[in-house]
Amino acid sequence: MMTLSENDAGGRPRAAALHSTDLDETRVVIAEHFYSNFIDMLEPSKSLDTQLRVTRLGPVTIGDVRFGTDLKLRLNELGAYHVDVLLSGQLEWQQGRDDLRVATNISGAVFQPAGDTVLHRWSGDCRMLAIKIDPEALETQLARMLDTPVSSPIALGPQLDHSHGPGRTWTNLIRVFAADAFGDDPGLAQDPLLAEPLQEMLLRGLLLAGDHPYRDRLTTPGGPYPAPRAIRRAIDLLCSQPERPITIAQLADITHMSERALQAGFKRYVGIPPTTFLRQVRLDRAHEELREADPGQTTVADIAHRWGFPHLGRFAGFYRERYGVTPSQTLCASVRSK
Repeated sequence: MMTLSENDAGGRPRAAALHSTDLDETRVVIAEHFYSNFIDMLEPSKSLDTQLRVTRLGPVTIGDVRFGTDLKLRLNELGAYHVDVLLSGQLEWQQGRDDLRVATNISGAVFQPAGDTVLHRWSGDCRMLAIKIDPEALETQLARMLDTPVSSPIALGPQLDHSHGPGRTWTNLIRVFAADAFGDDPGLAQDPLLAEPLQEMLLRGLLLAGDHPYRDRLTTPGGPYPAPRAIRRAIDLLCSQPERPITIAQLADITHMSERALQAGFKRYVGIPPTTFLRQVRLDRAHEELREADPGQTTVADIAHRWGFPHLGRFAGFYRERYGVTPSQTLCASVRSK
């Protein structure tokens, strides 16, 4: 086993490698480079044959992974955006309360940072490129492309078709980089002078290829159009002080817009009404606090009220719809993760 190092002596990304038949060693290395996990062998009569190579390019981690036998992996919340590009076999997976899905070498799996994640069956012949993406990096890249702050997390569609179109182009980029990073002879993809442009290309490419509420704006002929100053001011205010009680009328007055113009501006440039945007921002802040809080020192009600949710039942309903778990489950999980 070799632990991952950011760069070699020449400043190039270095790949870690593991070839092991030991389940505990496999779990440790996956946790080190990707996520904490529990692994169940679905065919105990067959031997584990883990072959894992991992490299990191700034906010993007890429792994070439196979296990040689059918497994079930429970990962809880990922805390990152993640895409699985299958090279062979298939993967049955589920996140939060969504339906069970199947990823193949035609349709990859796309995961959100939040929501308990279960890979119900990783087939023995499954080999994949697993791509972990830092949430802040992807959200910052989207905001730059739109010239508008965005609510987080970005609601990426759960599948990425890499058989044709933009999805195929993006997965081909991933394949080229992985082949270069894991090869014996370092190429241009590992040159530190290209690291930043390549990172940006991978992030921008996923945003252009994947399905999400902002995609139409990104792919509009002539490029994405920036939101007017008044809309940007409203977004900045809602993001900087989400706990502040504010009505649509007050927000319209602050931005010197009519309520109708404010609603229309959010629909056009953000894709959702201002009230929905504010609720998402509040839910995100509450979610972050629940993940870090000590249940012995605070309660779900305390956090809900602090972030502008006076009705606990409604808060729990919105929260479960967005994250696939209850607020109390997130609060209790914060203890187990520490």
